[in-house]
Amino acid sequence: MKVLVADDDFELAEVIGFALRQAGYAVLSAPDGPSAIETFHAERPDLVILDVNMPRLGGFEVLQRLRAETAVPIMMLTVRSSEEDQVRGLDLGADDYLTKPFSPRTLLARVRALLRRGGAERPGNLAAGDLVLDPGSQSVRVAGGEPVRLTALEARLLQLFLTNPGVTLLTESLGRQVWGLRAAGDRTLLKQLVHRLRRKVEADATAPERIVTVPGVGYRLEAGP
Repeated sequence: MKVLVADDDFELAEVIGFALRQAGYAVLSAPDGPSAIETFHAERPDLVILDVNMPRLGGFEVLQRLRAETAVPIMMLTVRSSEEDQVRGLDLGADDYLTKPFSPRTLLARVRALLRRGGAERPGNLAAGDLVLDPGSQSVRVAGGEPVRLTALEARLLQLFLTNPGVTLLTESLGRQVWGLRAAGDRTLLKQLVHRLRRKVEADATAPERIVTVPGVGYRLEAGP
């Protein structure tokens, strides 16, 4: 199940994304309004989290455009607490409104409530090539084989690869999204996790064909046709 987070506050978007990934959701990010609309059309997320104050195109404008074409749940985020702004967002079609600052637990509770309301709470399977991840059971099927259990960290890492097939993911970005800011620069930790995941999805972990290393940059999932 995909959640689009549109917020130009990089650190807050990272915190939100980390909390959502820990809960089993695939996270898409957009730093401004036009990117949010473009990502929505390309990825068709199950829920959208929109910051009101974004560059190039504000959250209210993005909300209005999305609501004209979709009934996907949309939550607004803002530092404002005025009743007028909340009423405007709800009148334009927002399903919920969360004022900053807020706790990750509160955010997740609201997300689950919105998805339940839409009849789609459980995170769905993610697939690319011959890999299929079931976030709910933390298991992966390779080429139609039997499910292989993953640890929470392995599942989170594979989720990132499956939502970005063919894209080189930077080492620091992977570390930050798997462990949070505290482990963003720990290349050894990430290398060990990648090796453990390869042992479960590769025919030969020492000669990987699916999760390949891009020297000095990061890793990429070669999902195949």
